[in-house]
Amino acid sequence: MISVLILTYNEEENLPRCLESVAWSDDVLVVDSFSTDRTVGIAEEYGARVVQRAFDDFAGQRNYGLEEGQLKHDWVLHIDADEVVTPELMEELLAGRDGAYDAYRLASKTMFQGKWLKYSGLYPSYQVRYGHRDRLRFVQVGHGQREDLPAERVGTLNEPLLHYSFSKGMEDWIGKHNRYSTDEAVRIAEADGTSRFRVSDLFSSDPTTRRRSLKLLSTAMPFRPTLRFLYMYLVRRGFLDGAAGYRYSRMMSMYEYMIDLKVREAEIRRSGGAL
Repeated sequence: MISVLILTYNEEENLPRCLESVAWSDDVLVVDSFSTDRTVGIAEEYGARVVQRAFDDFAGQRNYGLEEGQLKHDWVLHIDADEVVTPELMEELLAGRDGAYDAYRLASKTMFQGKWLKYSGLYPSYQVRYGHRDRLRFVQVGHGQREDLPAERVGTLNEPLLHYSFSKGMEDWIGKHNRYSTDEAVRIAEADGTSRFRVSDLFSSDPTTRRRSLKLLSTAMPFRPTLRFLYMYLVRRGFLDGAAGYRYSRMMSMYEYMIDLKVREAEIRRSGGAL
């Protein structure tokens, strides 16, 4: 069997759907950041175990669950409360692994306005979310977490998660991405532009390495918000997602602009100029 680790904070709206999708697991652990709504009660109603820890970052929460959560099984699936495990992904997970890898990456389908954003959602974009309890750990990078493993120790699953990142409304999404843009601006400042970029990574056989290399390269490019929109809407054919694809492409362009503004603000502060 497989243990499931879910991160939560005020997820009473999303959590029932998430927990129903992992009802096949006999060990579901919720790592909660002291929710003020019914999140903890809902988790317990569904038979999940709950531990609480003040939030520092996503990597810290996941590592805490791995190290202190007394998980029953060697293999652990890491998901968020707004994500859903499909029956197809469940079957792939339960089929077992051959032991060739310490962890596995999987894609997610971004759901927006009742549809899957097949093109503008940049599918498939991979994250490592399934791994051995004693071998997989996470490090925080920007607003997200990254596995602390060499690429050759990571495999790839075929089936994706469903990601309902807009289920709590636009105000929630904008609020989160305001915080995320701050984290990304700090990451860019610390990385000093392209100082860690390697051309060879653009041609790596590992899709995660290629995506991260492109993201790092993009931090040094001018007109990033406009380029982000053109890439998602035209190059990645987001127009085929209809009105939802256009709106999502515009929203992600706005997110890039927020990052640019905060990077510029940090530069002005360092130089002693007036904001």
